[in-house]
Amino acid sequence: MKIIIAGAGEVGFHLAKLLSYESQDITLIDTRKESLVYADTHLDIRVLKGDATSVSVLKDAQVENSDLVIGVTSSETTNLTLCLLAKQLGSKRTIARISNTEFIDNKDTIRFSQLGIDELISPEELAATEIQLLLNQSAFNDTYEFEEGALIMVGLSLPKSAPFVGKAVKDAAKIFPELHFMPIAIQRLGTQYTLIPRGDSVFKEGDQVYFITSKEGVDELYKLTGKEKKEIKNVMILGGSKVGFKTARDLCTKKFNVKIIEKSKEKAFEIADDLPNALVINGDGRNVELLDEESLESMDAFIAVTGNSETNIMSCLVAKSKHIKKTIALVENMDYFQLSHSIGIDTLINKKLLAANNIFRYIRKGEVVALTRLNNLNAEILEFIVKPTSAVNGKIIRELDFPRSAIIGGVVRNGEGVIALGEYKISEGDRVVVCCLPRSISKVEKLFL
Repeated sequence: MKIIIAGAGEVGFHLAKLLSYESQDITLIDTRKESLVYADTHLDIRVLKGDATSVSVLKDAQVENSDLVIGVTSSETTNLTLCLLAKQLGSKRTIARISNTEFIDNKDTIRFSQLGIDELISPEELAATEIQLLLNQSAFNDTYEFEEGALIMVGLSLPKSAPFVGKAVKDAAKIFPELHFMPIAIQRLGTQYTLIPRGDSVFKEGDQVYFITSKEGVDELYKLTGKEKKEIKNVMILGGSKVGFKTARDLCTKKFNVKIIEKSKEKAFEIADDLPNALVINGDGRNVELLDEESLESMDAFIAVTGNSETNIMSCLVAKSKHIKKTIALVENMDYFQLSHSIGIDTLINKKLLAANNIFRYIRKGEVVALTRLNNLNAEILEFIVKPTSAVNGKIIRELDFPRSAIIGGVVRNGEGVIALGEYKISEGDRVVVCCLPRSISKVEKLFL
């Protein structure tokens, strides 16, 4: 695919890096020379200095032959204008990064696609949504919903008490035949090795295991893993950033008790005016005495979303020392993902990764309607719609020539989630959730074309 990315900031560079690994034809546009020099020397891509809303710059980037144009500059106006121009100049698909989430809320009314903008993404909105999901599934350290919860992916670290520790997947299935979940990926404790589980794969203590489950399967997973479903009501948010504000706003509408600690006095007053149902405290969240004064120990969840990753991590460790049920830290450095479980923080989230996941489904072949990359795992989970021409249409799962480094986790049919086992017959219109390692992605894609 020929892909043009405007904006060599964190999201743009991260996207360009991921896509260049897949041998895509990438052109990265930015007005800042220093950002482009770094990208040019580190990635196998073409860089172009200039204004992404300049018609001559877009023509130089060969926009008329592009399959996808992505606007992820820091300027919302630039991104929207770029997409509008690119579509007029012949690009097949456009995606704009925005910060004003009113656009997303009203996209059906405004009909952006008629203006030439196919998709709107807000990394801050994606992060706020991710935080809400994690609070809803409080015992799990990673979660993702397909088709509004018809199927749910959850990730957790297996405790010694889990009854299937030491058992093979096929043996666990015999012991618990009525269960509504399936393991789709395992990472062994202390390794970076991702395993797609087969029948003879053995669960071990400390494994980070990802399951696909239906709604009823979530409670079963709580029981079987010995994890306690903790009700979360009182939430403290460190940082009145865009993510912090959006998270607080959404949680207030769902009747959570929300406290926000914001260092800037001016910003604290603004947030207090906009969110009358939240308690806003002006102070430095790195001050442990302040956290104690504001009853940190009585909180059910602590969410650190300042602009400083180290501050977020350290404050979450302070919260964990007070036995807070759920800690979530926003981090910019991808390397920190490998540390999260070993240092004791429940979940790290990253805006770049969330935005990249959201955009990546447009690069995949076949009709991909959802995609998520597992935190710190070398695996992708994709949701395909089965077309009449798809090789899987009308086939029983065990008869498919499916790569061993991929697995079908579940199927959504007519809005209902099903954990699809070997005898399940796939039909046109099914939404099939697949977990696969990078080496099997192209083969899996062909099955759904």
